[in-house]
Amino acid sequence: MPDTLERRRPLALAIFLLIAGALGLLAAFELSVEKVLTLEDPSHVPNCNVGVLVGCSTNLASWQGSVFGFPNPFVGLMAWPVVITIAVAILAGATFARWFWVGFNVGVAGALAFVGWLIYQSIYVLDVLCPWCMLTWAVTIPTFWAVTLYNLREGHIPGSARVRRLAGAWLKWVPLITVVCYAIVIVLAQAQMNAIPRVMIDLQNL
Repeated sequence: MPDTLERRRPLALAIFLLIAGALGLLAAFELSVEKVLTLEDPSHVPNCNVGVLVGCSTNLASWQGSVFGFPNPFVGLMAWPVVITIAVAILAGATFARWFWVGFNVGVAGALAFVGWLIYQSIYVLDVLCPWCMLTWAVTIPTFWAVTLYNLREGHIPGSARVRRLAGAWLKWVPLITVVCYAIVIVLAQAQMNAIPRVMIDLQNL
């Protein structure tokens, strides 16, 4: 009975989603505030502008920062509360149907695809790293892996028994998978932007 209840109520996943959702919402809120302040006063300098390489102004002012016709952070203001609500609901004892988990997985997969595109744009086009954007990247990546592997393990996403076993085993390694993803982004940024020395210079000039 306890095992069945634990599988129905993924408490560890819920706690992670709550933390990730809160961090993602914080990043979206801060970026939204900076965008509004910039619109009110074009001379406003966002507090996330650290230096030439690290800052928010370039991202917020670019077309990539308003892909859907409004500032990208507004998407986060709508999406991350959903993640937080799901987490709180699970902690409160709620269970969800298979279609709900599949829909949630589609959502986080879309978020990962969007973040991947934004990472590419930041590194290869805009040549700048936005601190709050990077926080969004940092929580979106593990959220995708945690939700996807959980859904594979539980059979919400169709798969063989072997796939379910592997997903259950890999679910414990989400932190390592996330670190590997971070490392890939860092390597790409370093190769394209010579990022590490430039970030150190920006920090020294604070």
